[in-house]
Amino acid sequence: METSLHRARLPVDLIEQGMRIVKLDRPWTEVPVLFQGFTLERPAEAQILRQYCEWVVVEDEETRLSPLISKAAVLKRRTTEPMAETRSVAGEMPRAAAAWDNAQAFVEHLTRQIETGNDLNFQDARPVIRACVESIKANASAMLWMSRIKSRDAYTAEHCLRVAIFTVAFARFLGMPDEDLEVAGMCGLLHDIGKLKVPDEILNKPGALSPEEFRIMREHTTLGYQLLKTDPTLDPIISDVTCHHHERMDGRGYPRQLAEWQISRFARMVSIVDAFDAITSDRCYRDGLSTSDAIRILYRNRGQQFDAGMVEAFIRMVGVYPPGSLVELTSGEVALIVATHPGKKLKPRVEILLDGDKKPVTPRLLDLSAAETSAVPGIARPLPDGAFGISLQERIQQLVVGNSVSHS
Repeated sequence: METSLHRARLPVDLIEQGMRIVKLDRPWTEVPVLFQGFTLERPAEAQILRQYCEWVVVEDEETRLSPLISKAAVLKRRTTEPMAETRSVAGEMPRAAAAWDNAQAFVEHLTRQIETGNDLNFQDARPVIRACVESIKANASAMLWMSRIKSRDAYTAEHCLRVAIFTVAFARFLGMPDEDLEVAGMCGLLHDIGKLKVPDEILNKPGALSPEEFRIMREHTTLGYQLLKTDPTLDPIISDVTCHHHERMDGRGYPRQLAEWQISRFARMVSIVDAFDAITSDRCYRDGLSTSDAIRILYRNRGQQFDAGMVEAFIRMVGVYPPGSLVELTSGEVALIVATHPGKKLKPRVEILLDGDKKPVTPRLLDLSAAETSAVPGIARPLPDGAFGISLQERIQQLVVGNSVSHS
């Protein structure tokens, strides 16, 4: 019996082994595959396509393609739903805090190794990132809470770690398979590694950089690329992201002024996360802006600096009130944001810590999106960390200590 083959354009996260790939969303020469047009035989080939492309054209039997075409609509809808959780924030916090501390220690160790000119083993980052991935898969908000504790003095190390955490969460939010999350985290962690080769007086200069200083600062992308290329065991997409996370959709980025179709999918993701964290972080020369300001800047620059579809998805993930931020409800109660709801931006899940009279209460969870009755309060205004004596860092400490006591 003859079987007729059909072609379909599929999101790259849905491709399966045995399918024939006949077209990419970019020239074949821009993706490290051996042949133009090939049958997917190994998981590694599918992973390469997921790192560089957003969609591909495949050729297969209609019986196999039809259910995948239906799945494409489900995948798109995913970014309007909250991420799945297997643990509560409180239950996950001790593991998230331990993973965060280990990752921070690793970045500090890596920094010292580069500064002293010692040999580097970037593969040591894998177990560190794996622990972060496992925590994010259980409950992304716990790690996102950790990433809100910022130190102005340790900007570069913490920035790399926060970009790693947000990139893993973003990859998961977009529906990427679990096996891609670790590589995405490695891309985030090592994206700015070249800055460790930029002189401190330029990196931490309080005022505006001169044209020559700016030229030296921009070299961090190439310096990072050269550093990572010394380790042939590293996934090539990691050095690609390090080199290209400052490229722009309009072709005016650096170092190579790449056209939109030349910028890999993972570089586009890290570019957005990198900008978001830089905008919202305190630096030696300025205070960080609010999340809402950062979202406005990302949105304004979509399609020019950043991938438009990805910016919109990232904003849905982060929400107007990101996990770990403090708010006052219309009832007068004070609460911490536990998790956002991408489809209902103004109705996140919260943990109430103070009553309407601003007196401490036993913490309780309330999902503002679950009930549509007027009895459920809304959010009146965001509050700065520390308002009414509520500190995110102290709440994390309580959850870490409380859990370790209950398990001893």
